[in-house]
Amino acid sequence: MESDPRGITSEPASPMKSAGEEKIEDASELSSPTSHSRDSGFFERGFKTMLSIRKSKQSLNKEKGNEGTGTWKGKRLSLRFSKSYKENKTAISSGVEEVSEKIAAEPIQGKPLSVMEINELIQKRQLLEAFASIKYLEDETIAERDAEKYKDNPQEFVRKSKDVDLLYNSITNAIQSIVVGTLEHPTLEDTMLTALVTLIALEEAAHPNAGNTAGPGSDLLGAPRKWRENWREAINESARKRVQKVPMASKEEESSWLDLHLGFLQKHVSKDLLKVKLSVKKCYPEEYQVCDMYVEAFHKAIASHLQDLSQRLVEFNELYTLLDWVANTYHSELFLGHPDLKPEVKTENLSLLLTPADWDKLKNDYITSAKGKIKSYFGNILRLEVTEKWEKEVHPEVKENLYHSSLSFDIQTIIGEHMKISGAISGSLGTKTLELCLAELHEFIPRFGEEFVAWSTAQDSPIFVPYFAAYVNSFHDLVSGLETVFKVNTEELQKILATLTRNFKNIFLNKLRTKAQPLLKKILTKDWILATEGPDSLASAISQFSEHLQHMREPTGQELLRDVHKYVVREYVMQVIKSRRKMNRETRQQVSKKMNQEATILNNMFIDQGSDSDWLLSAIHHIANIIGEKKKDKIKEYVKELCQDYPDVRKEHILAVLTLRGLGCTRRAAIIRQGYHVLESLDGGEGSRLFTEIDAPVIISCF
Repeated sequence: MESDPRGITSEPASPMKSAGEEKIEDASELSSPTSHSRDSGFFERGFKTMLSIRKSKQSLNKEKGNEGTGTWKGKRLSLRFSKSYKENKTAISSGVEEVSEKIAAEPIQGKPLSVMEINELIQKRQLLEAFASIKYLEDETIAERDAEKYKDNPQEFVRKSKDVDLLYNSITNAIQSIVVGTLEHPTLEDTMLTALVTLIALEEAAHPNAGNTAGPGSDLLGAPRKWRENWREAINESARKRVQKVPMASKEEESSWLDLHLGFLQKHVSKDLLKVKLSVKKCYPEEYQVCDMYVEAFHKAIASHLQDLSQRLVEFNELYTLLDWVANTYHSELFLGHPDLKPEVKTENLSLLLTPADWDKLKNDYITSAKGKIKSYFGNILRLEVTEKWEKEVHPEVKENLYHSSLSFDIQTIIGEHMKISGAISGSLGTKTLELCLAELHEFIPRFGEEFVAWSTAQDSPIFVPYFAAYVNSFHDLVSGLETVFKVNTEELQKILATLTRNFKNIFLNKLRTKAQPLLKKILTKDWILATEGPDSLASAISQFSEHLQHMREPTGQELLRDVHKYVVREYVMQVIKSRRKMNRETRQQVSKKMNQEATILNNMFIDQGSDSDWLLSAIHHIANIIGEKKKDKIKEYVKELCQDYPDVRKEHILAVLTLRGLGCTRRAAIIRQGYHVLESLDGGEGSRLFTEIDAPVIISCF
């Protein structure tokens, strides 16, 4: 009894189960000389100890002459053993009263052992025999205390009390070691676990409450050891260690380290829970609720582990992986909901895997990271447009007679994919992601427009107009898709796109002017009059631009075609009326003929391309007729027709045409008085106004 108490606290590893220990034999077989393996001895001695408790009580009473002191007070124990493991398990779950009545074997006499000897039993995992000896020592110490044996030597009482406590603690450590090691070994020592249940039941019967001791230094004597609580704590520790041992590569070693780690976590924990269901559960009575205990333990261990992991995540893919795993994998058939684990593994009563605060932080970090991801995706779209299309001058495809760009499809794909994966995590996260995508889109579209404008301004590329048409078409598809597929209000986006489209139109018209102005300036020049190549050179030049508008989606294409049509007629008329050229009759006839021919060619070209501005046709014809008319009286009729068709024509315009015709001041004044009539209202609106946008040249008035 003088051994160093510190020597009893070591924790040897849990032994492995031998292949022949599947069943427990009956009492006579267990007591035979051939039944002395470590596990069978453990079970045998526990069986004998349990049956000898009452005799220990009687022996101790005789020795001390103090009936009822330091004994188990005749309490019956809640265990019995039968000839098979299955019967033994049934007995464990039957309850205290039933089992205690069925103990049939003869009790055996226990021996008082030294602290060192008891410690050796613990080290050998002979815990039932060790417990009986500790209990004997505890009862003896209590009896001696009650007999006032330590009145003159209280230190001895304190020493013996500490020996008892340290020995019990050593068993506590052994229990924890056994439970923690249960899932670590490939085979299960079911006899060890069933004996563990016996041990816990014996201790609970031996120490039913904490109020049966008194005296200085005796607080620990007779106190419940709470081994069932230690058992629960050991399960929690086992789960924690198992989770911590799951392989995890570093971020430097593997970019998808988190996805791999969570996959390993599923695999390892699922395997452990399946082992609990198929093997561990049968070693315990139903009241232990072993599966629930292990599920809860692993749940807490995983929750703690994920909380630590979440503090390290900054990349978009990492944040998404964890959110998706928690929301969609953890409770699914891929993990805790796997059919092989049912019905023992229940998840409906589990707490949240992550706290609301951690979950919200994770989602906020995800949105922040997604913002950069979406921005980079849109940036990649722009980069590919520049490097793969504009710089290489690759013409856009034509689908269903429309120029096609993948811009709308690419943008909607990015938005759709991110909404899909975010919405699968939570509806609110999907909504936030959509809002984020739209905000980034509102920034991207002007940036895209600036790049396109800069590129088109820097060089005269033949693919500008086709891509202009393709992008306008794509903008229309984008608005339509966002409204129908994503159900969003596109009012703000439409304003942005309208501004961008106007900028594109202005560039288009500027390029058209650059191409058309040199040809328009030749009108009524000597070279123009004498040219023999035909009057369709202007139409050909303009057609290179306007023909592409046929492949632009309505109404934008037709609106722009109207603008081009009106621009060409307006500039043509302006070039004619500002001329100061003096022409003889023959030249006037030649000019009139050529103007009529060009007017017809231009008009037919625009009408064929889809323009509905046929009201512009007669403007050049009227002026050409006035210039080429021989009879001065008939000129007045042409002036009237011009005024009727174009109510916005001013006197200055007519005066310039008559001057070009070569009429004198008196004749011009007479025709103006008779043929020009100002209408009070202009029908047709802005679209029918032509001369309002034409500056009349300054002509010396004859009036």
